[in-house]
Amino acid sequence: MQLFKKHIAFTVIIFFLVSCGSKQTPATTDAHDHEEEAGVVELTAAQFKTAGITYGKPENRQISGAVKVNGLLDVPPQQQVSISVPMGGFIKQTSLLQGMPVKQGQVIAVLENLDYIQLQQDYLEVSSQLEYATKEHDRQQELAKENVNALKTLQQAKASWQTLLAKENGLRQKLSVLNINLTALQKGNIQRTVNVYAPISGYVTQVNVNLGQFVTPADILFRIVNTEHLHAELTVFEKDVPRLKIGQLVRFTLANETTPRTATVHLIGREISPERTVRVHCHLEEEDTQLLPGTYLQAMIETGAAAVKALPDAAVVNFENKAYVFVKKPGADSTFHFNMLEIKKGNSELGYTEVTFPADAPEGDVVVTGAYDLLAKLKNSGEHEGH
Repeated sequence: MQLFKKHIAFTVIIFFLVSCGSKQTPATTDAHDHEEEAGVVELTAAQFKTAGITYGKPENRQISGAVKVNGLLDVPPQQQVSISVPMGGFIKQTSLLQGMPVKQGQVIAVLENLDYIQLQQDYLEVSSQLEYATKEHDRQQELAKENVNALKTLQQAKASWQTLLAKENGLRQKLSVLNINLTALQKGNIQRTVNVYAPISGYVTQVNVNLGQFVTPADILFRIVNTEHLHAELTVFEKDVPRLKIGQLVRFTLANETTPRTATVHLIGREISPERTVRVHCHLEEEDTQLLPGTYLQAMIETGAAAVKALPDAAVVNFENKAYVFVKKPGADSTFHFNMLEIKKGNSELGYTEVTFPADAPEGDVVVTGAYDLLAKLKNSGEHEGH
């Protein structure tokens, strides 16, 4: 009797273990099946007909390419000037403010310094000495022709004359740099102030001085920018540089505008920065003096048409900032299965979009019409987890 009870207990345990094992197998299989079906849409024949799905394959088409870049407005170096003085002095007069327009040759500041007076005094003294030395040199030359004086005397007179001549020329150049009126000075009119003139026409962008301030040649008093020849300075990544050529059209939009402007590629930099970018210099098609240097812009450089793999625009769907297409899977006649495949989308033109498939992408017909219907069914059914 005890042996029979043990046999019954052993049989119940075996049955329980087998039952537990058989219950776990479908769950594993279901999970595996669900994983295989992720990203797959299934349609019945009626649904397929209602969606009006048609197929196509990528084809070679000529699509104009464009490089999207950032940049800013800038001016050539010769159109922006930092103004300093060749000799220190006190600011006696200036009326400049940031943003003010100035004309070339306009007086923008007046400086005063006792050294200016001393320099003019030295010039007048040297000029007077030079006049005497010149006459003495000429007289000694005449005497030398008649063998009246010694050669040494002539040489001394010539050396003195040449020394004073060099001093006068040097002082004249210094006074000219200071904008001293030499004609008036030679008449004995010594001026205690000097004028600072605008070297170019433009707008004042910096004022770094005030009345009474002493400035040195190392100080920058003002900065002036001429905005008549603004250009677009673009930053292009290294990988896109081979696609660029001189003369290509550039469409750009300023940070504070919505209407695009146009420019052309004028120069392509020959040095790659540490950020692996190259500077590209572009001339504006229409100049605008109201634009400000340093304004941020976004641009598209049109690089011309190229033969690429393309699909109709309707075949490419966008979902969560990614591009997808649906590829037909082989199946029974009663149902239709479609794989949702992520791709890389390129440029678009005339209803076609450049597409790049993954290297391991399965071959098959691509859904051209009805792709968004498939996407809607996939989202509603919840089969596309993880997207």
